[in-house]
Amino acid sequence: MTTVTSPLSAHIHAQIAAAGGWMGFGRFMQLALYTPGLGYYANDSRKFGAMPASGSDFVTAPELSCAFGQALAVQVGEALAHTATDEVWEFGAGSGALAEQLLTALGDRVRRYTIVDLSGSLRARQRERLAAWGDRVQWADRLPEVIEGVVVGNEVLDAMPVQLLHRVDGAWHERGVVADGAGFAWSDRPTDLRPPVEVAGGHDYLTEIHAQAEGFVRTLAAHLRRGAAFLIDYGFGEDEYYHPQRDGGTLVCHQAHRVDTDPLAGVGAKDITAHVNFTGIALAAQDAGLEVLGYTGQGRFLLNCGITELMQALAPAERARASKLVLEHEMGELFKVLALGAAGDVWQPRGFAVGDRMHRL
Repeated sequence: MTTVTSPLSAHIHAQIAAAGGWMGFGRFMQLALYTPGLGYYANDSRKFGAMPASGSDFVTAPELSCAFGQALAVQVGEALAHTATDEVWEFGAGSGALAEQLLTALGDRVRRYTIVDLSGSLRARQRERLAAWGDRVQWADRLPEVIEGVVVGNEVLDAMPVQLLHRVDGAWHERGVVADGAGFAWSDRPTDLRPPVEVAGGHDYLTEIHAQAEGFVRTLAAHLRRGAAFLIDYGFGEDEYYHPQRDGGTLVCHQAHRVDTDPLAGVGAKDITAHVNFTGIALAAQDAGLEVLGYTGQGRFLLNCGITELMQALAPAERARASKLVLEHEMGELFKVLALGAAGDVWQPRGFAVGDRMHRL
């Protein structure tokens, strides 16, 4: 009998056994990323950084350049003024870099900055980084009855577990995971689940559906009484997401700034992520009562928020890094920004004044 040596793998093996020998990938991804003390986002490994030599696995926009947070602060400040609020809520604050940038840029316009993060180790790093702001920065385990303020989520939706659907010989299956010796293997089961749109053609096709991310925005809608939300992530609208040629899906892993497509290996040591179906997120928000205020590429959004002027104050090396935020072949086009508003409050945020693509959702 093969012995499972990793505590996380042993835990997942036990969960698979308790589930009858088969586990949907969404549950596997949840355990791999968020099992307390063991999952990727719950352990003490370093995740965020610009270079592999730092021991990090990937870089996010706030670590790439402070100009990201400064430009986003222009939009957040406008939203605070429009909604007559003075609180910011950040989901999945990572290293705390974005919070630091927003707090520095917004100053006294923010009375309270609340972070919602599932990772205890990341919370500890955030507390250390944001200590200068004292009790203006708080951490929450759950949402209050009412949120009045501006919500920010940078690369939070892509880290939410997804279900995998696999069309084989014209029949749809849910892809799951089974124990395989000390490791794991794929196992498909017939399912009534379907992608939100019909995928043309009869060829084999692997893709994701995003019940948890859509549930997140429905929960947000239930609590956001006054304010706005800005969700920034890599992804596509529905037609592009489920294009017939995207037959391998978007699920990937990140480790040491390298990308691979095997989430069943190195469990707990690397990030697992999928692109966001922004049409599904927008529809879920709208159906739950929120207003869809704008949707555009990150590059266009940051340009609308004045990042060009902000970059002029940077040293040449950092200006070069900041340019990656807006260039189409870097982060400018792959990443999108979706703006949501509280029910009944329809307005156009500055970040979408030019190049709004809501018609493409």
